Formats: sequence, C-alpha cells, structure tokens
Amino acid sequence: MSNGEEKKATSTQKKSKKISSKLLTFILPVVIITVFALVFIASTLSKRRMSEMATETLESSIANQADNIEAWLNENLTYFNTVKHTLESEKPAESDLQEFLDYYYGYNSDAPNGFYIGTSDGKFYKATEADLAESNVTDSTWFKQGISRIRLAYGTSYTNASGDTVISATGILNDGQDGIKVMGADVTLNKIMIIVNSGVKMDGASSFLVDKNDYKILAHRDSSIVGTTLSESNSNALLAGAAKSIISSDLTSKEIGDYMVAFSEVSGTDWVLVSYIPKNVILKTVSQMSLLLFIVGAVAILLIVILILFVVRKVVAPLGYISNNITSMSEGDFTIEIDHSSDDEIGAMGSKVSEFVASMRNMLSHISQESDKLQEESDNSDRVSKTMYEASQSQAEAMKQLNETVDQLATAVNDIAANATTLAQVVADTRDNSDKAHESMKDTVVISQKGRDDMEKLSVAMDGISDANERLVESINKVGSASEEITNIVGMISEIAEETNLLSLNASIEAARAGEAGKGFAVVATQIAKLAQTSAESANNISSLIDEVRRLIGDAVGQANASADSIRENSELINVAVGTFDQIYNNIQESNGLIEAMIEDVQKVDDVATNVAAISEEQAASADEILATSENMVEMANNITKSSQDVADNSHELASTSQTLTSYVQKFKI
Repeated sequence: MSNGEEKKATSTQKKSKKISSKLLTFILPVVIITVFALVFIASTLSKRRMSEMATETLESSIANQADNIEAWLNENLTYFNTVKHTLESEKPAESDLQEFLDYYYGYNSDAPNGFYIGTSDGKFYKATEADLAESNVTDSTWFKQGISRIRLAYGTSYTNASGDTVISATGILNDGQDGIKVMGADVTLNKIMIIVNSGVKMDGASSFLVDKNDYKILAHRDSSIVGTTLSESNSNALLAGAAKSIISSDLTSKEIGDYMVAFSEVSGTDWVLVSYIPKNVILKTVSQMSLLLFIVGAVAILLIVILILFVVRKVVAPLGYISNNITSMSEGDFTIEIDHSSDDEIGAMGSKVSEFVASMRNMLSHISQESDKLQEESDNSDRVSKTMYEASQSQAEAMKQLNETVDQLATAVNDIAANATTLAQVVADTRDNSDKAHESMKDTVVISQKGRDDMEKLSVAMDGISDANERLVESINKVGSASEEITNIVGMISEIAEETNLLSLNASIEAARAGEAGKGFAVVATQIAKLAQTSAESANNISSLIDEVRRLIGDAVGQANASADSIRENSELINVAVGTFDQIYNNIQESNGLIEAMIEDVQKVDDVATNVAAISEEQAASADEILATSENMVEMANNITKSSQDVADNSHELASTSQTLTSYVQKFKI
C-alpha cells in the first residue's frame, strides 16, 4: 500500500463513527421532535378545550345570572300583580286609594317607594312616605308604557326625578270606576347590580346589563359606566365590540379584543346580559399545564434517551467486535477469530466474515507459494540470460576476428589477381619478344618465385579461413542451442504469468465480494495482474526475438556452409596453382638454356595464366561476398547481444515483480 493510500486509510479511520452514535444521532432528534410535537399538540388541544370549557362555563354562568335576574323580576312582578289583583277585587273608592297605597308601603324592599297610581285626568296617587314626584302624569314614561298593558309588566329603564335609574312595572288598573288608571311600582336596579356583579361563577369574570331599546347600560361593576349608552365608536374595545354584536343581534359567544365574551337575553325583558373574562385568565391554567407537559416531556426524553442508549449498545455491541476484526483484516492480519455464535443477522455477518478470513488465508498461502516459484524461475532466467549474453559477446568477438580474416583474404586474393594479370602480360610480352627471352626468363624466375610464395601464403590464409569458418559454425550452433533453452524458459515464464494473472483475477473477485473491507486487497490484486501482464508481454517479446535469432542463425549457418564449400574449392585451386607454380619454377630452371622449348610452352603458360587470372577474379568476388556475409554475421552477433541484454533486463524485471509480489503477500498474517 502506498503512503497516499495509508494516509487516506488513516484519515478514514479517524473520521469513522460508531453505529450507536449514528443511531442516536438519527433517533434522538426524532424522539425529541415527536415528544415536543405531542406536548405541543396536547397543549394546543388543552388550550382549545380550556377555551371551550371557559366559554361553556361563561355561558352557563351568564345563563344562571339571566335566570336569577328573570326570577327576581318575576318574583317582584308576581307580588305586584297580587297587590293589583287585591286592589281590583276590593274596588276601593278613589278617596280610599291613599290608605291602600300607604298600607302596602315598605312591604317590598326592591320597590322602596311602594305602589303609585296615575289617572288619565292627570291625578297621581302614592304612599304618603314615598319619595316620588310627578308633574305630568300622562306624559311620563311609566304611564305611557302601562296604558298599553292589562297586567303589570316591566317597561324600559329610565331616570326618575331623583336621578336614579329605575324600571317600572305598570299596567291598567280595573277597579270598576270610570276613567283610566295606571298602577305601577318602581324597581331600583340595585338588586340587579348585585346579581350582575356577584353572580358570575368564574374567577376574574365580570358582567354588565344592556337595554336593547336604547342600548343603555343598566348595571356594571364600574358605576361611572352605568347609564351610559353603548356605541360601536366607543374607545373601549370591549364595549365597542359588545355594541356591534347587540346592534347586529349576533349574541353568540365570541372573542372581542383580549376577552372571551358571552351574551344572554333576559326573558320577559329587552335586556341583554353581557359576561366577559380576560383570555389570559382562561389560558393561565393552560400555560401551567403546558409548562408541566414540557417538563414531563423533557423527563420522558431523558428516560427514552437512556433506554435507547442501553438498547442500542446492547444490540450493536457485537457489531463493534466485528468492526475491530474487519479493521485487523484491513491491516493485513488474518489470524483473527470471528465470533458468530449469535442467531441473528449479526451472527450471519460474523459467519460470512469468518468464511472470508479462511478463504483469504488459503488464497494468500497459495499466492505465497506461487510467488516463491516465480522468484526461483526468475533467478534461473536471470542466470540463463547472463550466460546467453556472455556467449553472444564471445560470438561477436569471433565474428569480428572472422571479418578481419576475410578482409585479409580479400586483400590477398586481389593481390593474386593482380599478379595473375601481370603474369599474363609477361607471357604475352615473352611471346612477342622472344629475343629477350633470356632476360625475361630471369624476371620470370623472380616473379614465379614470388608468385609461389604468395600462393603458399594464400594457401595458409585459406586454411585459416576454413578453420575460422568451422569455429563460426560451431559458435552459431551453440547460439541456436542457447536460443532453444531461452525459448523453453520464456514458455515457462509465460505459464507463470498466466497462472499469476489467474490468481490476481481470483483475488479481485474475492476482494469485490468483500466489499469495502476488500478494497485494499483489490489494489494488490490489480497490481499483481499488471505485473503478470507485463511478464507475459515481456515473455512474448523474448520469444519473438528468439525466433528471429534462430532464423538469422539458420541463414548464417547456410551462408557459413556455402563459404566453407567456396573456401574448399579455392583451396583446391590454390593447391593446383601452387603445384603449377612449382612446375613452372622447375621448368624454368630446367629450361634456362632451352629457350625454344620455353617459347613452345609460352602458349600453355599464357592459357594457364589466363585461367589463373579468371580464377583469381572469381576468388576476389567470392572474397568480397564472404566479407559482406561476415559483416552481416557481425551485425547479427550484435543483435543477438542486444537481445540477450533485453532478456537479462526482462529477467531482472521479472525478479523485481516476484519480489514485489512477495512483499505484498508478506504484509498479511495468516
């Protein structure tokens, strides 16, 4: 593993978190949100329910107040009608009315001034002690209201002469006498004020009473408001809202400003009782309940967190052990033992990890063995390549020597050709200048002696060329044998590369099955595959080079054999020439005095010289061909040396690959 990969792996380990922490990270917000949502919903529902209950209580309270007012009014009205009925039954004279009114004076505290009677002719009767005054009876409010009713009934409120707000129970008095009489009694609103102000069942609630006829406030806790008229333009938002509802006859319970307001009509009257309570009073209990719910929710969250933490750690604990084992595996330690005794998914995971560890042990063991074999074969290949390189160098030196020898042979043959030409010219001159035969014979003796020596040298040189050519053939045959051995080694290297490639493929498959845990080994398997591919390609290149070398060696052997045949032919010709020169030399010595015989033989010498010149020219051409072939063989030898060096380099690379593979395998503990 490279330094970058190790740093990346270390960074990944530092950034990793426990599953329990992640579960808590996801579960706790859900639990907290859920609990607070439930608390919020409970608080909202409680608020709504408390508002409904407060409205119901307020409506119940105001209905009770209205019933009390109605009962109080009916009670007084019953009393008033009873007195009226008594008066109508007795039918007292008009002069006795005063006595009757005085009699019932003070009987009812709600009507402190007692009864009074007004007639259509403007007379007004009241109790003697009553504090009443009426200057114009027929124009008074109570008379106008009573003249339209048989039984006593309440009219609208009004302010009497004393400045008090009162309501009058009035009706026509049928006493059997002429004239219209209206009997009545004034009821003060003090009792109603008490009922309105003290009859509310809810703490913090208040009420006031309004007359729908003129929208006058009949009763209120604030005495300064009593007697005032409700208006939608009132600066008090509560009074303005109540006025709007009463004027529009919308008497349903509602919120007006910061108050919860309920309305109730008092039966038998034109009055509307308005009861109200501040919303913060209603919601005070809800706020306390909400606070209590939030406290309970916080405690519940704490208990749930503790319970979840206990359960998560209890369930996830085996995963911690498996995680530690996988960490050890990622570091190359396959000596670990996985606990898979659990009967759940974690146990199944542990079992599969255990099977993977066993598989990795087996595979790493095989890879180690194959790596050792590859190392051994690479060493053998390295030794063979070195031997081949040394042999190729020796061959190159031999070919250089052969090239020099062939060069010398070519020079000698050219000299022979030149001498043969000279000989032919001399023979021609001798035939033309027979008179100078004696002098020329001497020159011929010298020249023939020199030719004989040169031919002997040529014979010796040809023998050397023949020996060198035989040694060249032997060296080429050795190179062919070495190339066959290299071919066998290259085949073995190819088989090792194919087997290594197969092993790397299996390792990649096993790493892919391992998922994240096998990524590190997948990198190793990929590197092994690349090395195996490189080895296979190098082996193929070496095999191609060896085939080329073998082909070139075959060509060189053929050319060397041809050169050997040519050399043997030239040697025979040279031997013939040497014999001829010996015969010429002997004949010249014998014929020193026999000029005539020499002249007769000049033609024969001329033919022989011509043949020698032709043979010499052919030999020179053959020597040039041998020289070119020798140069080609030198170049081939250099190519063999270069190929041998390539084989050595590939062997070194294969050895390095084997060492790298071994180092990778040694990182694992099995």
